[in-house]
Amino acid sequence: MMSSKPIATPIEIGTKLSKHEEGDDVDSSYFKSLVGSLRYLTCTRPDILFSVGLVSRFMESPTTTHLKVAKRIIRYLKCTFDYGLFYSSSKEFNLEGYCDSDWTGDTNDRKSTSGWQYCISMEF
Repeated sequence: MMSSKPIATPIEIGTKLSKHEEGDDVDSSYFKSLVGSLRYLTCTRPDILFSVGLVSRFMESPTTTHLKVAKRIIRYLKCTFDYGLFYSSSKEFNLEGYCDSDWTGDTNDRKSTSGWQYCISMEF
């Protein structure tokens, strides 16, 4: 991956992944390790959060297509290594929460998805 070409977006627009993607099966422990590392990065890199969430749905039986999407995220990180959130200590902060849901938006099993996000803003 060190010699791979950097790219400007973490995922192609309109990418839809499925459990039944064509391609050979890949080592699930390798895929889990890769996606786990990417999930750790989302603490300071919220720009990859959607893409990492998308590939993390296929941890049980990943294919080469799923692995290519995960490796694309790494290529994006190579292009944007100086991006990130930097947390500093502050006496005053503001906590805001948001929620949203998507009814039967999953094309694999038509399950509903809901999520929450909490934002901390600090005074500088």
